[in-house]
Amino acid sequence: MLDTVPETEAGAWLAAFAGALARGDIAGTLALFAEDCYWRDFVSFTWNIKTLEGKPAIAAMLEARLADTAPGDWAVGKVTRNGTQTEAWFTFQTKVGRGEGIVRLEGGVCRSILTTLQGLDGHEEAIGARRAMGVAHGADRSRETWAERRAAEEAALGAGVEPYCLIIGGGQGGIMLGARLKALGVPAIIVEKNARAGDSWRNRYRSLVLHDPVWYDHLPYMPFPANWPVFTPKDKMGDWLESYVSLMELAYWGSTEAKRATFDPASGRWTVDLVRDGKPVTLRPVQLVFATGAYGPPRTISLKGADRFRGEVLHSSAYTDGSRFKGRNVVVIGAASSGHDVAVDLWEAGAKVTMVQRSATTVVRSGTLMEMAFEIYSEEAAAKGIDVDRADMIAMATPFALQPAAQRALYDRIRAKDADFYRRLAATGFLLDFGPDETGLMMKAYRTGSGYYVDVGGSQLIIDGEIRVKSGVEIDGLTETGIRFADGEEIAADAIIQSTGFQSMHEVIAQIVSREVGDRIGTCWGLGSGTKNDPGPWHGELRNMYKPLAHPNLWVHGGNLALSRFFSKFLALQIKAREQGMDTPVHGGPA
Repeated sequence: MLDTVPETEAGAWLAAFAGALARGDIAGTLALFAEDCYWRDFVSFTWNIKTLEGKPAIAAMLEARLADTAPGDWAVGKVTRNGTQTEAWFTFQTKVGRGEGIVRLEGGVCRSILTTLQGLDGHEEAIGARRAMGVAHGADRSRETWAERRAAEEAALGAGVEPYCLIIGGGQGGIMLGARLKALGVPAIIVEKNARAGDSWRNRYRSLVLHDPVWYDHLPYMPFPANWPVFTPKDKMGDWLESYVSLMELAYWGSTEAKRATFDPASGRWTVDLVRDGKPVTLRPVQLVFATGAYGPPRTISLKGADRFRGEVLHSSAYTDGSRFKGRNVVVIGAASSGHDVAVDLWEAGAKVTMVQRSATTVVRSGTLMEMAFEIYSEEAAAKGIDVDRADMIAMATPFALQPAAQRALYDRIRAKDADFYRRLAATGFLLDFGPDETGLMMKAYRTGSGYYVDVGGSQLIIDGEIRVKSGVEIDGLTETGIRFADGEEIAADAIIQSTGFQSMHEVIAQIVSREVGDRIGTCWGLGSGTKNDPGPWHGELRNMYKPLAHPNLWVHGGNLALSRFFSKFLALQIKAREQGMDTPVHGGPA
């Protein structure tokens, strides 16, 4: 097969695949797959975010969904070869819309395939050639201007005209989903506790800057300008999100808090009690989306003796500025991203900082990560025709089960390149690891959402002794003037900041809907079972994210800018299909 022209190989495989599906020949379809095979589907076949692992799972999906999906019009696009693997893009059509995907062939058979629904026939996004005219030319005494129309829409929505979808949370995830729904013509309101869009960024500590580069962070429909900085400061990001809400004409209610939500199975509607600008408001949407971030409420740890500690104890989510700690002793509990960022901000403010590291941390230098891990998200990739949407598809074409090998190889190269840096950091007593299977930062982010740091300066302060690290020793408790450890050492502290992470998003649902519903849904985010110290299996899809839940008309959306951008499309399509009354049988059941 190595002598076969890649285009010929891909064309022959796709033709055989299309023919077998058209005949309803499931056995013939499976013969085109390797024994160790994966089919990752986003909505097109399964009405779900689903990875089918192995031939039995693929067979079960096709038996349940092939006839109703009725795929056809398969066409090969760009084909490339990387070593022994041929990668081919393709398009196809289902009974309800158009699809796009990527197949990766090894030895002439499929190792993995990605299929995605890109649009619903007759309900396409109002973008590009389908954009609104903006004006009806000609003289008209009853003309309604753009400003008048917008004012009327905002006044009507929620005041007699119910939104089809209510999004709780007006950060990046909620805003991007709102923009997708707007483009599909789905009436939606975004509600946010903060006063202004972007405040969830503005209200964080003063030195916060995105660790991901701008090419990875674009929002749907409106990419960052060409002169945007590579790493975005928090206040600049806040201003961009606020501008985005305005320019995308989103129905956005600031200073609005969701207090209670109940679902009526008979009507298929929610009743959501809100407080907007201090006044009670009730909305009755059909679909309810929680987009309150990647995680839930702050996770704090109980510290024995806290009642007698004379200083201040707060969680990192409540930390905004280190200026009031100048010249004071501050202990930061936690050595992941927020722990490092808070420690650096305190050091810049003139505080004397000790970081308490309770478990090992995966650390990667920002420059190294930029050089070695963002090849498809870069100016160079864009110059070759790989824009952010194509880069997203390329990244998502690899199922989670196949990512560890590539990530392990990447981190072998990273550790070799930065060997001296890691040697000097470890010499301070800082505990380093690269995950339970040496797969590094990205897999930690997907699996647990914790335990890693992209080094943008904090590690050098630790190496130089400017930030002291206390590692691997249990905290015994607090004294009147400090924190005491199991080895007998007491460290003086005027303040203790817990950078101890956050709970799962289902805890927010439990607070607003009910404990029973929250527990029924279970842990959001991460891979594996969700149980404590779960070693795996590290595959499948992110738990409860972007897909139908174990409760009707309820969804969870969130993550970093890149994940929110990509998956908002598929969540919006699922909601639009339901708004239009389409049959949407979910293969594999709810999350």
